[in-house]
Amino acid sequence: MAGSGWGKPRAPASSVQSKRRLPHGSVWPTGLLGRKFEALGLYTVNAVYGDTITMPCRLEVPDGLMFGKWKYEMPNGSPVFIAFRSSTKKNVQYDDVPDYKNRLSLSENYTLSIRNARISDEKRFVCMLVTEDDVSEEPTIVKVFKQPSQPEILHQADFLETEKLKMLGECIARDSYPEGNITWYKNGRVLQPVEKVVVINLQKTVDKSTGLFTMTSSLQYMPTKEDANAKFTCSVTYFGPSGQKMIQSDPVVFDVHYPTEKVTIRVLSQSSTIKEGDNVTLECSGNGNPPPQEFLFYIPGETEGIRSSDTYVMADVRRNATGEYKCSLTDKSMMDATTITVHYLDLQLTPSGEVTKQIGEALPVSCTISSSRNATVLWIKDNTRMQTSPSFSSLQYQDAGNYICETTLQEVEGLKKRKTLKLIVEGKPQIKMTKKTNTNKMSKTIVCHVEGFPKPAVQWTVTGSGSIINKTEETKYVNGKFSSKIVIAPEENVTLTCIAENQLERTVTSLNVSAISIPEYDEPEDRNDDNSEKVNDQAKLIVGIVVGLLLVALVAGVVYWLYVKKSKTASKHVDKDLGNIEENKKLEENNHKSET
Repeated sequence: MAGSGWGKPRAPASSVQSKRRLPHGSVWPTGLLGRKFEALGLYTVNAVYGDTITMPCRLEVPDGLMFGKWKYEMPNGSPVFIAFRSSTKKNVQYDDVPDYKNRLSLSENYTLSIRNARISDEKRFVCMLVTEDDVSEEPTIVKVFKQPSQPEILHQADFLETEKLKMLGECIARDSYPEGNITWYKNGRVLQPVEKVVVINLQKTVDKSTGLFTMTSSLQYMPTKEDANAKFTCSVTYFGPSGQKMIQSDPVVFDVHYPTEKVTIRVLSQSSTIKEGDNVTLECSGNGNPPPQEFLFYIPGETEGIRSSDTYVMADVRRNATGEYKCSLTDKSMMDATTITVHYLDLQLTPSGEVTKQIGEALPVSCTISSSRNATVLWIKDNTRMQTSPSFSSLQYQDAGNYICETTLQEVEGLKKRKTLKLIVEGKPQIKMTKKTNTNKMSKTIVCHVEGFPKPAVQWTVTGSGSIINKTEETKYVNGKFSSKIVIAPEENVTLTCIAENQLERTVTSLNVSAISIPEYDEPEDRNDDNSEKVNDQAKLIVGIVVGLLLVALVAGVVYWLYVKKSKTASKHVDKDLGNIEENKKLEENNHKSET
């Protein structure tokens, strides 16, 4: 292939054309061989190794041309003819030269092509055009270039070590022509030789069969701690047909070993604070490379260090684990310390569990807290927060319930304690009876007010028969109290008895109840119309009023007669309602009369 001249030609190629007659078999003088022609500005063809070299014959074809020939010159100046083309017979002949067998091609315009360019093709070739009277010649210099392979860093060190000069590796670039030059870099900056720190040696070898060069550059390097993770590369600079070029290697990072200068101890825990029951791991590390694998751990209360790997585990720590912890290298040359605080929270509730007391008794309650920090205390009764802590100088039924004393350390996650007091207030049954005449005066309501725990069972009986009255109504049992009531309309004086009984005692209270006076009157005839009920009600009301007035008049007459006669005989027909006055006087006395 044709190309520009190697460098700048000093004169046009046509200025060095030579026309001279040479006797058959004569040779060119040896003084114009090899690279000396470059200084004369001879035409140069640059070729790439393995490609086709194309050399045009730079002579004008003269009239009467007989033939054209190509030759090259040996180092000693002797010519070697390689191709011949007759202008009259139009035939082409190639000389039997082993290096160019089956590689040559000579065109009609006498352009010579050489396939599969080799380093050995870098010669001075001459085109000759011959007439009967003259021989014209024009030389061409062939330059061959081969790009080297990408450089590689081989024989790499396993690691580098500070303060030690060590072979880092070899940078190798193969198969270059002409030979190239290798440069080393660290993080993109050129490494210059420094005695006992950066030592670079470059070697070049040539393959005799191909003429290609292999460049090998070794680098000895003394790293510093800062060279950890540094990227080392190398490049090869070479010449090609278009000028100087460069190929870079892939980067390589080396493990740099350096001694430990500092030891650090850390506490590994599930949370930022440590509480009793946690598992705690101590981690000790050194800043060297490689890091130390073994340490001495110093535990509070222990005089000797405990040899371990880089971690030391303490399970289910207690409050006595609070203190200063240390770790050091095994030679004790370096040490670090840290303080661990194990937080705790104790709660003592007195009394606690299930407690049974009698009504009216005193019960002191205390909730004592012991903790590593100030703790908050909360009282809860039956799922409701209390404003103050409980205190019982005289227990009542409403004091019974489930009490919880709860305490928390706000700064320590998950540190909470609680204890429960189940308070039972017991009491024997207490009874109070009341009666009331209903507004229609046709019935009376008797109420038995009962207190006690466990809840007493209530029975009613009537004097004489002792029968149990089942038709009773009970109110809701709240704070140890409830009521049982019956409604009666006695036709004669009776005594009602209320019996309340629980596991502690059986209590009985009786109450005298006078009979209800029922006036007599004729029943009206049944009527079929819708107003019959209203008529009967009005008749009953009128009869009642008349009977009432007669009774008042009768009583007034009797009282007047007794006053006049000053009789000492008591009347046997006293109105039943006057008996109610006497019953009410005796009510309070009966409320306190009980039997077991």
